Amino acid sequence: MRKSKIYPDKQMEKPNSSRRRFLATTAGSLAAGNLLSAADAKPPRIKIGQIGTKHAHAAGKLEAIRKFPETFEFVGCVEPDAERQKAMAQKEPYRGLPWMSEEELLATEGLQAAAIETDIPGLVPTAMRALKAGLHIHLDKPAGESLDECKAMHALATERDLTIQMGYMLRYNPAFVFAHQLVRDGWLGEITEVSGMMGKYMNDSGRLQLAQYDGGGMFELACHLIDQVVSLLGTPEKVTAHTRRTFPDKDTFADNQMAVFDYPKAIATIRCNHIDPMGGARRQFSITGTEGTFEIRPLEPQPRGRLGLARPRGEFKKGYQDVDFDRPPGRYDAEFLDLAKVIRGEKKLAWDSAHDVATHEAVLRAGEMM
Repeated sequence: MRKSKIYPDKQMEKPNSSRRRFLATTAGSLAAGNLLSAADAKPPRIKIGQIGTKHAHAAGKLEAIRKFPETFEFVGCVEPDAERQKAMAQKEPYRGLPWMSEEELLATEGLQAAAIETDIPGLVPTAMRALKAGLHIHLDKPAGESLDECKAMHALATERDLTIQMGYMLRYNPAFVFAHQLVRDGWLGEITEVSGMMGKYMNDSGRLQLAQYDGGGMFELACHLIDQVVSLLGTPEKVTAHTRRTFPDKDTFADNQMAVFDYPKAIATIRCNHIDPMGGARRQFSITGTEGTFEIRPLEPQPRGRLGLARPRGEFKKGYQDVDFDRPPGRYDAEFLDLAKVIRGEKKLAWDSAHDVATHEAVLRAGEMM
């Protein structure tokens, strides 16, 4: 079986002796292209800070920001929990960084953006304060436990012409970039089915931590895939949740879940299983239409795709073929480089507030939180 490799290039290349290359672009460009444009233009650096360290992605997001000193001027980090601040200050990537109060950070002259990385209950209230201070924000997922508060946050950002970039990391994953191109170009025909799985095995301490959210893993983890469903198919007509709390004598954690998203001509299903010993390796996503199908497995760190077509399309043949992707240089690199372009006014973020609110409503319904 012949394989194809996806590159974030601007032109389609002819096949070589062993591989075919195919164009994969999106409004959220991949890191390589952004790096080239940033190096060529040498625009002013963007002043940015981080508020909070308790989100599961906090350290990774900071590492991504600090990786691009030619793009970002990192001002400082906020952690109101004194004990946690002391502990984090001894670890990478926080070692040697300036620490300050939130008030000091928000009052920093020339500050343009903040990455909001608190625990989940603190995300939206912190985002509101940052927006009121006139900042663009990168807001980690999910956007709190209230749809009304999420709507109010986006309304404030729209009123003040500020950007909220949600931390749904799969938006910039090259396999998902390619999947969206397939759908936009009509290669899969009319979409009839979307399915995905995003599980893991959670230990006892992790279970207790996530048990505080009624939506369990569907809310905290599978939201990444629900964002993809809404991006592909729009707002669902109906969401039906199936929730299991496997060990009620131990905790109330919703650890085995499935949600069905109904559309006029399509059905999407997303599963989240936190008692799966092979959960990480089994994470997958597939899209099927009247003209073909595309499956991504694994999703990370180096995604792999399998494309099936009812007839030849472009450089791809009828039938099944593997699609290889370059491993992203960093899990969060592309999203922060894309945010920099948005802040500089070079582009609009590909996901608007209407999409983010629709996604959040779907996430809450999938977790039986509304």
